[in-house]
Amino acid sequence: MNFSKLTTLLAQIAAENTTDPLSLATKLRANGHTPELVAQAMTQHRLRQRAIPKFGSEANRMFFTENGVEQATRKVVADRRATRFSSAGVRSVIDLGCGVGADLIAFARASLTAVGVERDADTAEIAAANLAALEIPHAQIRQSDATDIDMNEFDSVFCDPARRGGGRRLFDPDDFSPPWSFVTQLLKRQYAAVKLGPGLDHALIPDNVEAEWVSCEGTVVELALWSPGFSQAARRAVVFGREKRAAELVGTGLEKAPTGAVGNYLYDPDGAIVRSHLIAELSKELNAHLVDEHIAYLTNDTAINTPFARRMTVEEVMPFSVKKLRAWLRAREIGTLEIKKRGIAVTPEQLRPQLKLHGPNTATVVLTRLGTQPTAFICS
Repeated sequence: MNFSKLTTLLAQIAAENTTDPLSLATKLRANGHTPELVAQAMTQHRLRQRAIPKFGSEANRMFFTENGVEQATRKVVADRRATRFSSAGVRSVIDLGCGVGADLIAFARASLTAVGVERDADTAEIAAANLAALEIPHAQIRQSDATDIDMNEFDSVFCDPARRGGGRRLFDPDDFSPPWSFVTQLLKRQYAAVKLGPGLDHALIPDNVEAEWVSCEGTVVELALWSPGFSQAARRAVVFGREKRAAELVGTGLEKAPTGAVGNYLYDPDGAIVRSHLIAELSKELNAHLVDEHIAYLTNDTAINTPFARRMTVEEVMPFSVKKLRAWLRAREIGTLEIKKRGIAVTPEQLRPQLKLHGPNTATVVLTRLGTQPTAFICS
């Protein structure tokens, strides 16, 4: 791939600022650019647009693959991870499965000597181009299989196993590249961290490592496992809000939160809290309790602001019935309704047309259960 020519052509595409890619491609070919180069540039322009939520304006200087955009770590998450490496006192890191270089860039910017290893030749070439485009020091790329690398020359190891293959997402850890057996051996090292999908079975998490779930603006984006040299807690939830600041909650993940009557406020915990099993720790922070021992909604009588949950004011609690709920909403002229559900076999798409919403007012309905009773919490 000729990155110099691509960069020039991408600048032209950005300057055109058009929403008609077909006519733009035709225009570029008419100006003497080869069809292959135009196709590559149009693809990179599209991937850059997709990457902006992860990389901000720097995405417009980088190059990507389809899988690279999908799997790349968000900049705020990578920066925090690199700071944690640096704060632990390590000075060099080998990044196994570096992809397009998101974490590698963060490590180098944290003044670590960083080497990225990527098996796929095209992706390795793109990672190297990104280091050059962003003028990143202290970093280089090696094209190799992660399992063939001598890691003893490095203070620390980071691994992001490939979790896609044949155009589909892989859910069996033994199908990852490198495989799960290799990953678990890495975590026996003093300083190692592994990035995984947030849905990993808790039973697979090795002993003596810290498991950290990370969410960004309400979406759980990854699970990171930290080896004994880094580990500071059994479980950690990291929540990035819209301001890109991280709030953290730690605990054992084994405690049970109390249950009790529904109070004035209902709290919907962030997904990172739920995934990390830190509901009990959050309940203590909010002086709250569960509405049901099996459902991750907390309640109390005092309004408390927290980055770890969305707070709603409870207006009404009723046994769930479409007829009763429709009547309540109609009487209060609710025309705009947010529908949330947990632990109940009802879908918002099925329910919404049955409610026949009409009016200028808004509300939120939370559908769940108290014991065996399907229940509707109507909130503002």
